[in-house]
Amino acid sequence: MTPEEMIVACCTDIAGKVRGKGFPASQFDKRLRRGVGWTPTNIQITCFDLLASSPFGSLGDLVLIPDPDARVRVDFEDGGPVEHFALGDIRHTNGDPWEFCTRAMLRTALARLKDVGGLSLYGAFEHEFQFKGQNHPLGDAYTLSGFRAEREFAELLVAALAKTGIEPDTFMKEYGPGQYEVTMGPQHGLAIADQSTILRELTRATAQRLDREVTFTPIRDPASVGNGVHIHMSFFDRNGKHATYDPEGKHGLTRPAGQFVAGVLKYLDSILAITAPSVVSYLRLTPHRWSAAFNNLGFRDREASVRICPVSDMSDIDRAAQFNFEFRAADAAASPHLQLAAIVHAGVQGIEEGLEVPEATEEDLSLLDAAALAVRGYTRLPQSLPEALERFYANSVVKGWFPKGFADLYLQHKKGEIAFLADRDQSAVCAAYEEVY
Repeated sequence: MTPEEMIVACCTDIAGKVRGKGFPASQFDKRLRRGVGWTPTNIQITCFDLLASSPFGSLGDLVLIPDPDARVRVDFEDGGPVEHFALGDIRHTNGDPWEFCTRAMLRTALARLKDVGGLSLYGAFEHEFQFKGQNHPLGDAYTLSGFRAEREFAELLVAALAKTGIEPDTFMKEYGPGQYEVTMGPQHGLAIADQSTILRELTRATAQRLDREVTFTPIRDPASVGNGVHIHMSFFDRNGKHATYDPEGKHGLTRPAGQFVAGVLKYLDSILAITAPSVVSYLRLTPHRWSAAFNNLGFRDREASVRICPVSDMSDIDRAAQFNFEFRAADAAASPHLQLAAIVHAGVQGIEEGLEVPEATEEDLSLLDAAALAVRGYTRLPQSLPEALERFYANSVVKGWFPKGFADLYLQHKKGEIAFLADRDQSAVCAAYEEVY
């Protein structure tokens, strides 16, 4: 019997999972119009498959409609089934966007950026992950031998990415045990988050084809390194010109780009529950882990929450085209769409408020006490998920960026996640996140 090829219409949810429903690929054109059935309460399924408190109960119907521009089909040519899925939009049955769809929330944020700042977003996510279940030799951090150990995986993954239209960039052996980093070329708007999601899923699919397993968990072992997500961003103006770099601007930033960064930093402590949304995220977001612990801008500082990235005078790419900044207080326990929506809203708020371009730190802020930090406008970021949720829920400005009722949904969702882990010790909590991410 010849198998019938299937495709999965899917979405990223507030648990950072990619969920969906499959159907015969031959029906794709029909499903573009009618979609597949979806249920509102699905949004409250935590990463541990526990159903958190839901206002929807068993009521309501939605449709998930695949997007042909976010369709992925990769034949690994190994005799196994074709990897075939499409990201899509959750809509009401009358066709209106469902307000809690993560893609819809990102579209709203991007539209606000254009309306307020006259800007469109250009960027890319870079990811760190680790291979599971094997011994990793000492001395292979950043080495050729470390790369060589996973050359087969790297070359298969790069081929898979290229087949989807994602521009492969780099692959490297990272610092931690079995840890690697994969980056891709930049995209515009919604596609930034779409391609991040696709990259994560193809990384998992490639590993599975080789009888391997990877994890994007924020941290496997508190005594070792974490896995971060670094979100690179720059802007184009309404005329399609680069709008991030100004050689006369403070730190090389244009006025709106600097205000955007200022907004991100001002509201960072209140969006951290969205960008770093797991219990173990806060084991990584500590000083001296090359992650982020304060709401600071850094110049070539890999412990800053927002870092101005270096440009090369030797490059064949124009300086304005190279110039970008990265958000570092993020990990892969989050939906890329929801992460980016929160960051963009915070940045636009900075433009609306006319904030001043922040100073860039060049020191170890962990050496300063709370009073000294406060004088300079810095704060220690939340040190636990409950603390981050409290700051999110208490900030009426931040809650106002999202659809009515979202903050309550998100809070209940995360309370359900926390409750699942309540009786576990730290190592068991880390193991649980390693399993699901």
